[in-house]
Amino acid sequence: MKQLHPAILTLIGINALLFAPGLLNPQLENAIIDLGALYYFQNEAFQIWQLVSHMFLHGGVAHIFFNMFALASFGLPLTMIWGWRRFLIFYFVTGIGAGLVQTAVHYYQFSAAYESLTQAGFSGEAITFLLQEFKADPAMLSKVPEKTIEQLISIYHGRSVGASGAIYGVLVAFGILFPNAKLSLIFLPIPVAAKYFIPALVLLDLFSGVTGFSIFGGGIAHFAHVGGALIGFLMMLYWKAKPIQPHPGVG
Repeated sequence: MKQLHPAILTLIGINALLFAPGLLNPQLENAIIDLGALYYFQNEAFQIWQLVSHMFLHGGVAHIFFNMFALASFGLPLTMIWGWRRFLIFYFVTGIGAGLVQTAVHYYQFSAAYESLTQAGFSGEAITFLLQEFKADPAMLSKVPEKTIEQLISIYHGRSVGASGAIYGVLVAFGILFPNAKLSLIFLPIPVAAKYFIPALVLLDLFSGVTGFSIFGGGIAHFAHVGGALIGFLMMLYWKAKPIQPHPGVG
């Protein structure tokens, strides 16, 4: 691999600096995530800066390793073509866009679950009590599926971390600029052209988000992945309509 551009090294460095304290002190890790993770916007813990800060926090060694490995691998050729300014614009727009797409999906799911409770005759006060106390009274469970109640609580109190949304945007840009580059999964080392591999990966995330079935395990923000890919694709279409001059060197 060629030498990484300082912009990519800086992104990796910030992620590492925010991750390292948690390895030494779990309480400090919780404090950092409590402050910077992306909460559902109706939760009182939500702050607007979390749309950016959540991109620099991760939930485990494997999470940060694979995200930073992908950033280094696929970000390098993009900085060589675009320069660091355009790359950073792309990275942050896709990352923030991923958070907004996920929030929009959560709003739709939350509203549907909330409406199920109100149609069953429960007041806003009763639902607020449920969200604050994590406890449903027997009457609720007798009239509304437990899964609906769990979804309402999960969305309201859930928090998202990780650069994956921006990484998916970077992947899409790489696939458009280098469609015939061969890629493969670590546990399935079969080289596949990027123009097939990346759309298949996004479709797999979409399938997992819609069905709830994930081959990669639980706790994954599939709609954030899809959102980052979508925003990245739209940005590439926009930039294609307004061509840029190739950037000399790495920018």
